[in-house]
Amino acid sequence: MKQGSLFENQLKDPLASRLRPQTLEEYIGQKHLVGQNKILRQMIENDTVPSMIFWGPPGVGKTTLARIIAQTTKSHFIDFSAVNSGIKEIKVVMKEAQESREHGIKTIVFVDEIHRFNKAQQDAFLPYVEKGSIILIGATTENPSFEINSALLSRCKVFVLKALTNEDIIELIQRALHNDNGFGKQKIVIDEDCIEMIAMFANGDARIALNTLEIVVFNGLKEDQQIIVTKDIIEQCTNTKSLLYDKKGEEHYNLISALHKSMRNSDVDAAIYWLARMLEAGEDPLYIARRLIRFASEDIGMADSHALQIAINGYQACHFLGMPECSVHLTHVVIYLSLSVKSNALYTAYESAKKDALKSMAEPVPLHLRNAPTQLMKELNYGKGYQYAHDYQNKLTTMTCLPESLKDASYYHPTNQGSEIKVKQRLEQIKKWKKEHR
Repeated sequence: MKQGSLFENQLKDPLASRLRPQTLEEYIGQKHLVGQNKILRQMIENDTVPSMIFWGPPGVGKTTLARIIAQTTKSHFIDFSAVNSGIKEIKVVMKEAQESREHGIKTIVFVDEIHRFNKAQQDAFLPYVEKGSIILIGATTENPSFEINSALLSRCKVFVLKALTNEDIIELIQRALHNDNGFGKQKIVIDEDCIEMIAMFANGDARIALNTLEIVVFNGLKEDQQIIVTKDIIEQCTNTKSLLYDKKGEEHYNLISALHKSMRNSDVDAAIYWLARMLEAGEDPLYIARRLIRFASEDIGMADSHALQIAINGYQACHFLGMPECSVHLTHVVIYLSLSVKSNALYTAYESAKKDALKSMAEPVPLHLRNAPTQLMKELNYGKGYQYAHDYQNKLTTMTCLPESLKDASYYHPTNQGSEIKVKQRLEQIKKWKKEHR
């Protein structure tokens, strides 16, 4: 065998350009927006598209969707770059759009990376958006609330585009392999594991997936009029080893378990290692961030209530930035949670209460805890005997709030760890007061 390359008749345009979808039926991903009966699809099909902001990570189809909208609604499409355009260029384009409108032609102005425009540049669009001279579609990877002028933002509907799933990316790769605009006229030998490797490497970015596919095919082994793509070739082209990881399989749960238990054991180095194993294998950073939020209450709780806020902040950072930038934010959270004092009192409190709740689903809510918005309810003693805590000196009452059969139940038992010792002291004070005044 010898090193091969693409066949002589291979088209010169990049694969991503050749495979750009032309219709909603060809468009992959964003089913929450353009699936059957979803709001954006209905707007497109009914030709009632407003000015919009597409917010999402790179490579999820923002530009492609804007082009499809223009084509479907038979509008003139202007692709406007925020990187190399100023107010002068904006005014020229707006004048053209206004003239087109006078001839009954709608204009969609697509502005990629609209967050790069300064306030004056963004304001230049305002009068034309307000008059309906143009339909503005801005694309941004940054939070529009912070990066788009409030005046312009208020006149646009924001649609959040999500990173493509592994299944979306695999569908895209399969289409590229079989479509005549892709590699459909050639015989490419590539197994499912290799396709999965490319999909994981792409991490939700269609452009990366197609560029990677093009590179590995270009560097594939040519033999008997076919191109063979192997794991070794993919690893060389991406500089990424194929790690033992299946997001739906056992290893997925083994690794998150290892991370969770390492943090619980306050083993910082082990926790960082398992975090890196998951991220470098292609795990969704938001999945890890959600598990860290759970950990903050399950294993730390009231011993350090700041842990929950830090975990939530970590999730937001992952949402804003994505990989690879958010790896440092997840490391921040993992280290904080690992070093925090531990308490599982919240977890055991809920589990204990859950057992009683499941056994007593038929228990009625005590009358004094029920609201009485109608006269009939008042006549039936709804709300009778309710004690409003703010009316009492210590903001405490002797009123019982549990069902009669569970009136002496106790679920939350604070530990002596961290801030929870103060919580424990406060809880003991409350229970002592109620016992003395009952």
